[in-house]
Amino acid sequence: MRVLMVGTKKIRGAGGMATHTEELIAHLRKLGVEVEHCLTSPSREYDIVRDRLIRLYTRTLGLSLKLLKDSKKFNIVHIQASGPLGGFLPAIVGALWKKLLGFRLVVTFHYSDTENFVKKHKKLMSFVLDNTDLLIVVSHLQKKVISSEVGGEGKIVVVPNGYNPEKFTPVDKREAREKLGLPEDSKILVNVGNLLPQKGQEFLIEAVDVVVNEVGRRDVLCVIIGKGSLYEKLAGLVREKGLEGHVRLTGWVSFEDLNLYLHAADLFVLSSLHEGNPTVMFEAMGCGLPFVGTGVGGVPEIITSGDYGLIAKPADARDLAEKILMALEKGWDAEKIRDYARRFTWENVARRTCEFYRYVERFGDTDRATN
Repeated sequence: MRVLMVGTKKIRGAGGMATHTEELIAHLRKLGVEVEHCLTSPSREYDIVRDRLIRLYTRTLGLSLKLLKDSKKFNIVHIQASGPLGGFLPAIVGALWKKLLGFRLVVTFHYSDTENFVKKHKKLMSFVLDNTDLLIVVSHLQKKVISSEVGGEGKIVVVPNGYNPEKFTPVDKREAREKLGLPEDSKILVNVGNLLPQKGQEFLIEAVDVVVNEVGRRDVLCVIIGKGSLYEKLAGLVREKGLEGHVRLTGWVSFEDLNLYLHAADLFVLSSLHEGNPTVMFEAMGCGLPFVGTGVGGVPEIITSGDYGLIAKPADARDLAEKILMALEKGWDAEKIRDYARRFTWENVARRTCEFYRYVERFGDTDRATN
């Protein structure tokens, strides 16, 4: 089977869709699928203006030229799409050329704020759904939102994100803390995500303020890993709350250091206001870390038991603080968490995706997909 995978490339600071695309390609190839990667983003970082121009070209004219020239060489064209509208352009372009050329098209839609996106761009989502053979989403919530707004439930299937256990080498907690210069006797929380409003790190800092300054848990250290436009604002909030000894903003870190931070931590904390199905959640659990986070997107579909984590209300610092405190007192079974996480490997995601490829090859554009 030959697949043209249309999607972003994972570069420094890239988000979850880039990880999904990279890992899916690698594991499809391990299964014997011949995959060609057609980029919809720059292959490296440029200045903002040049970056935007390259993205616009690759998502529209560049993708159109590729489909016109080569789409018939592939059994499946698989487009990875997100939002807002710029991230959805490849799906629109792909659906248009699928309608004209008749190739087999699969689209995966990742966007975290699916509900608002679909309501705002209902006609465009309907056009893509009408002109694709199968729409893959990463949570049942996404499927429910899309099908309730534009129909087509039978063409929408759910394949959650995953993680690659081979990339997360076990490290002794004491050794990891020593290498990172973290205090041995602290309770360490780790948050990973771009520093953007939808990631909710402002509420996480407010929650740490409650834990440290109101409740008096002075042994807590929260490490926030990521870069983004809110860095200075968040750093200012840390200073304002007097939390310099309890919150660290690391900026971007290497993958090797990320592995160390996850093995050095006691809890992984997600403070997002919107999510699809965050890959870092699976990575953290794959390292045996209990999860404390907001019940957004597909998160409640994965954290289905108190054995794996606790769910807080989004944009509610006090509820998040309460869940952090509960988690710090709870006895967690790290091996049970790791065993559960192994259900969500990229190998399993690739196998499931292959099943849908074979379905599309056999039936094409029908409404008989099952999940």
